[in-house]
Amino acid sequence: MEPANTDLIPGTLDMLILKTLSLEPLHGFGVARRIEQISEGVFKVNPGSLLVAFQRLERAGWLDAEWRASENSRRAKYYRLTATGREQLERETADWSRRAAAIGRLLKEHA
Repeated sequence: MEPANTDLIPGTLDMLILKTLSLEPLHGFGVARRIEQISEGVFKVNPGSLLVAFQRLERAGWLDAEWRASENSRRAKYYRLTATGREQLERETADWSRRAAAIGRLLKEHA
């Protein structure tokens, strides 16, 4: 039996980062850990993909970042959602819900 795929669904990383940061500011490792915990291990985030996504989201104005001490007293970059980021999260959540409902209908119809 093959191990379960833990890759994120293409196009969902930004939304999952925004959702994770809507709860509280976190550093990159904290975001990755939270996504893995909440998904009960179904999704694991590649650190390289996460870094690129943070840069993209900052450029878009959806995240702000600041350096500060982490819980283990190391310097870490903490990210927080901006007001524009919250609006984007609402749009992406609505779009995802619409698509997931459509897939659910297709799977049920063709079962």
